[in-house]
Amino acid sequence: MSRLYTTYRTVVIPKLRENLGEANTNALPRIEKVVLNTGLSKSIHDPAYTEKAIGVLARITGQQPVKTNAKKSISNFKIKKGMVVGAKVTLRGARMYDFLDKLVNVALPRVRDFRGLPRDAFDGKGNYSLGFGEHIVFPEISSDEVETIVGLEVNIVTNAQSDEQGRLLLELLGFPFEKETMKSK
Repeated sequence: MSRLYTTYRTVVIPKLRENLGEANTNALPRIEKVVLNTGLSKSIHDPAYTEKAIGVLARITGQQPVKTNAKKSISNFKIKKGMVVGAKVTLRGARMYDFLDKLVNVALPRVRDFRGLPRDAFDGKGNYSLGFGEHIVFPEISSDEVETIVGLEVNIVTNAQSDEQGRLLLELLGFPFEKETMKSK
């Protein structure tokens, strides 16, 4: 079992029960899946970029990415219908908890000028999104072998009923959110 999953079962669930006043464990918020994706707009000018970006996603997640295709043509962006415009990976179960543990304890502390995750990146239903401008913060990527920088977006999907429940879940799991500041009147 993953270290983060063990923490969820032994520490987070009792605290969620206490804070939310819910006796049923199945009614408590939990993480359903984690989706990583990257856009491949640079592949229009550099065809090799697609394979590099897919390789980066595969190394970070340990799972083969799925290519996403354009649904319609957009002439202003030089996109044709059926063209590969992105790649994504969906993590569930043990791989999801291993990735989240690595994200919180290794990748986020390596981000330059990191002061905490923004609190307003929830979507209204308890799901959280964060982006990385550079993929080199992950430990699988050696900075010596990097030829091109790949940006990533990480979406953490929960079954929480509100942003407050989702935030509480992620805070209890160890996500480093920004400290709330007092607004001057």
